[in-house]
Amino acid sequence: MQDQLFNEELIKRYDVPVPRYTSYPTAPQFYSIDQSQYRRWVRLSNQDESPNPLSLYIHIPFCSTVCYYCACTKIITKNRKHAIPYVQNLLAEMRLLGSLFNEGRQVKQIHFGGGTPTFLQQEQMLQLITAMKEFFLFCPDQDGEYSIELDPRQVDVDDIDFLRTLGFNRLSLGVQDVDQRVQAAVNRIQPLTKTREILDAAQTYGFKSTNLDLIYGLPLQTLDSFSATLDKIIDLGPDRLSIFNYAHLPQRFKVQRQIKQSDLPSAQSKLDMLRMIIEKLCDAGYVFIGMDHFARPDDSLAKAQENGGLHRNFQGYSTYGNCDLIGMGMSSIGQVGGNYVQNHRQLKPYQNAITGNELPVARGFELKTDDQLRRTIIRELMCHFYLSTRSIERKFKVEFKRYFAPELQALRYMVDDGLIQLDDAEIRVQNAGRLLVRNICSVFDRYLDAPKIQQNYSSAI
Repeated sequence: MQDQLFNEELIKRYDVPVPRYTSYPTAPQFYSIDQSQYRRWVRLSNQDESPNPLSLYIHIPFCSTVCYYCACTKIITKNRKHAIPYVQNLLAEMRLLGSLFNEGRQVKQIHFGGGTPTFLQQEQMLQLITAMKEFFLFCPDQDGEYSIELDPRQVDVDDIDFLRTLGFNRLSLGVQDVDQRVQAAVNRIQPLTKTREILDAAQTYGFKSTNLDLIYGLPLQTLDSFSATLDKIIDLGPDRLSIFNYAHLPQRFKVQRQIKQSDLPSAQSKLDMLRMIIEKLCDAGYVFIGMDHFARPDDSLAKAQENGGLHRNFQGYSTYGNCDLIGMGMSSIGQVGGNYVQNHRQLKPYQNAITGNELPVARGFELKTDDQLRRTIIRELMCHFYLSTRSIERKFKVEFKRYFAPELQALRYMVDDGLIQLDDAEIRVQNAGRLLVRNICSVFDRYLDAPKIQQNYSSAI
C-alpha cells in the first residue's frame, strides 16, 4: 500500500498551502464574540433531546525551555510559581463552566495540552482533577479517554504512577528526533533512554495507549539520520505516532528565527523522508490513519476508522467526536452545539475576565446550515477517505449534484490525476489521494481566500 500512497509527481504538483481542517470553518475565520453568545449555545445544547456527552480540553501554556521549532501558544519560564495564579484561574473557570452544563452530561474525554502540562506540580494536578470531578460527571475509566501531553525530560517513573492514579489512561510524549545534532539545533536535548523509561512506566502502570510526536524537516536532519531515528522509535513500540512536517514560518513565530535556513533539509530531502516514513511504518505493521498519524491495528484510533467512528477536532484525530468540547485556559478552543468558541490568547485578558467572574471567551463562530453541510463533508473525507453523497442529500435535504456543481467540476482534475473516484453516489479517495486529502477537502471550503492562504496555512506535504 505504501507505494500507492506515495506518488512524488502528484505530491509536488499539489504541495500548496491548505488548512489542516481540525475544524471547519477554520480558526482564521473566527470573529469576536462575548460570553452571552457562548452561554446561549450551552443552553441550546442542554435543551437537545439527547445532549452530547462532554470532552474537556485544558491548556497549560508553561514550558521551562523553548524548542526552536515550536508554534504553540506558550509561556517560557523556569519559575514554577508562575503557574500558581494560572491554576487558580483554571479552577474558577471550571466552576463557571460546570454550572452551565446539565449535571447528567458525562465527560468521556479529557486532554491536557500545552505548552507542557507536566510543568505543574503534583498537588496542582490533583487540584485540577479533583475540581473537574466535582463540577463534571466522569464516565468510568474503561469507557473514557483521559490523556495528557508530557515532556519526558520533566517527569520520572513516580510521576507516571501518579498520573495513572489521577485517572489518566493515555499519554502523548514529545520526542521530535533522537539524533543529538538535531536536538541541539532545536534546543531540545532528550536522551532516548529517558523516553524509553517513560514508555516502560506507562506499560507498567496500565495506560491504555501511548503516542509519540516526531517532526521531519528539522535542521540538520538527513534521510539517513531520520531513518535511524525511526528505527529506534519503532523499537520502542508506541501505540500511535504523529509525524509532522516542520513548517518554517519565522515571520509568524519569532522563536523559529533561531533556526538557520541553511540548516534545513531541501524540499526533495523532505519528500524522501516522507516516503521512508510511510514505508518503514507500514512495514512495521502500523496503519496510516491520515495526514501525519499512524496507529497499531489494535489501537482504538485504527479501530474507529475501520468501523466508521473516527472524528477530527482541534487535537487531531479522535474517537470521541460526538462530544461537546469545552476548552479551558488561555487560547483554548471549544465546540458546543456545533459552534466554536476560543478563549483569549494572551494571559492578561484571560486573567482579567476570570477575575471579573466572566467566561474568558474572545472569538468564535456560529455555523449556518451551509457551514454544517460542508463541515460534514470535510470530516468524512478527512477521517474515512469516503463520502456517500446520498447520505448528505438525506441529512441536509439538498441535491448534491446541483448544490455543489462548481465543486464537482473542480474535482474533475483530481479524478483525472487518480486522487479520487467520483460518481453520482459517492466520492472515494484513492490511495494516491490519501496524503493529499487536505487538497481534496479544500475544494469544499467556501472561505478560502487566496491572498491569505500563504500566511495562514502550511503546505499540504
